[in-house]
Amino acid sequence: MRRVLPVGVLIFVFGLLPAALSALDQGYLFRLAELTMIFVILATSLNLLTGTAGLVSLGHAAFYAIGAYTAAIVSLRFGTGLETSLPASALVAGLIAMLVAIPAIRLVRIFFTVATLSVGEIINVTITNWDGLTRGPMGLRGIPPARLFGFDFGGRLGTFYIIAAVCAGTTWIVWRLTHSYYGGALRALREDDQSAGAMGIAVGRLKVGACAISGALAGVAGCLLAHSTGFISPDMFGIDQSILILTMVVVGGLGSVPGAVLGAAVLILVPEIGREAGHFRMVFVGLVLYLAILLRPAGVLGEAMSLRFARGPRVGEQAVPKP
Repeated sequence: MRRVLPVGVLIFVFGLLPAALSALDQGYLFRLAELTMIFVILATSLNLLTGTAGLVSLGHAAFYAIGAYTAAIVSLRFGTGLETSLPASALVAGLIAMLVAIPAIRLVRIFFTVATLSVGEIINVTITNWDGLTRGPMGLRGIPPARLFGFDFGGRLGTFYIIAAVCAGTTWIVWRLTHSYYGGALRALREDDQSAGAMGIAVGRLKVGACAISGALAGVAGCLLAHSTGFISPDMFGIDQSILILTMVVVGGLGSVPGAVLGAAVLILVPEIGREAGHFRMVFVGLVLYLAILLRPAGVLGEAMSLRFARGPRVGEQAVPKP
């Protein structure tokens, strides 16, 4: 079962889903599928920081923006493809996240959250007012479509496969980190960082590392957004986006990678039913977050369920027959 489910998901994403979208011949559905996968990257990356390490961030959209603007500027000025813009976005976003984390990790609980909120707003205001680099509120237009070593993936199907491949890769990375000794150390920090430090865990180094990895993966998502839409502007990376990403993690289940994937899919696809409502769709997001915390605080797919699925039955469990 543990092997069949991932294989089935890959077959669906890389085979059945693009075939169905091509048969329907609607570009909007392709765009919706791409946006869902981009937010899967954002939700799983934030889940590593908030769900596993216990550091609640309200500034994740800032690193999403840094990745998008880095990819756009590199592509527009140097004419390079994903082989340059993708690692550049991850590097710049991860480096800035690490620099932000070094002083911020001294804060605990709500104070860390407020600090990330402030940093997110600072970065957004900087992007909005740095006209010489980002063109301010006008945004950056004409961003070239995805290319890799000179090969053009500008078509709908090619762009879909690029985003799907990167999404699968980043989700696998977060999965492996979460279900490794590194993930166990992060969970120890979440439960009690003082006790973890007394047991010899490098608390500060782990927190900074988690922030850097999470920020770098958010930068990857921003790069994919820039190349898939061809246009970015500061209002695409506001505080509402950070709240949306955090809601995906909470609804899906803190610490659960499958839960983050499910939360991203639900909160991107379901509100599209009422897309005519515009920004009032955030009311739906707030209502979902409220009900999730009130009725199912562990999320739809909680961390315990995710860990049981990853580890399988313990030694001797199958040897004992059930009555």
